[in-house]
Amino acid sequence: MKLSTKGRYGLRAMIDMAQHNDQNPVAAHLIAERQGISERYLEQLMVPLKRAGLVKSLRGSQGGYLLGKSPGDITAGEVIRVLEGPLAPVECVNEINPETCERSDYCVTRNIWTEIRDAVAQVLDSYTLADLAGESQPSSLTKKIK
Repeated sequence: MKLSTKGRYGLRAMIDMAQHNDQNPVAAHLIAERQGISERYLEQLMVPLKRAGLVKSLRGSQGGYLLGKSPGDITAGEVIRVLEGPLAPVECVNEINPETCERSDYCVTRNIWTEIRDAVAQVLDSYTLADLAGESQPSSLTKKIK
């Protein structure tokens, strides 16, 4: 599984907003500058994040972006799913609409794909923006992976 720039840059932008989460909107050009992302591309990433309720935007000279929820209530997994789609390495184990596979009853690799999906989801869902922004204890980044 390989994440595109949508997922990587989007997560970086969300962490940036968490780091500057002082209840004032953060201007897109500031996020883009700090994260080395094109402002136009950042604006495109914000559209699905806004639709999902993870980001709010305010227009005007004092406008910008705010997190839609507390940084401790947004996981890296939520951000990646919004921007990249389901975490499944193959469609037959997709979390949302698994593709019907005629081999599913006897497929010897299906268990591997399911374990990979679950492991990736468990790691991504174990980190919040607060963890990644450094708002919680440093030891929180050494999460226990089962």
